[in-house]
Amino acid sequence: MLAVVAAIVFAIALLFDLADVTSDAFDYQTLITLGLLLLALHMAGFGTSTNWRRSFAKTRTRTRRRR
Repeated sequence: MLAVVAAIVFAIALLFDLADVTSDAFDYQTLITLGLLLLALHMAGFGTSTNWRRSFAKTRTRTRRRR
């Protein structure tokens, strides 16, 4: 999900750069930095749909049944 949001942010940054939009708060460099941050979070595993507690509990019950 974060990768999709990062792609949208990069598209908006490209439009800002092509349209030469400038603002005090946001410009295309700020949006590029935000997109890179979102991609880094995605690569680190944030925003994934894996529930580690549930998967650990399932693995633990499987090993008990085998004994």
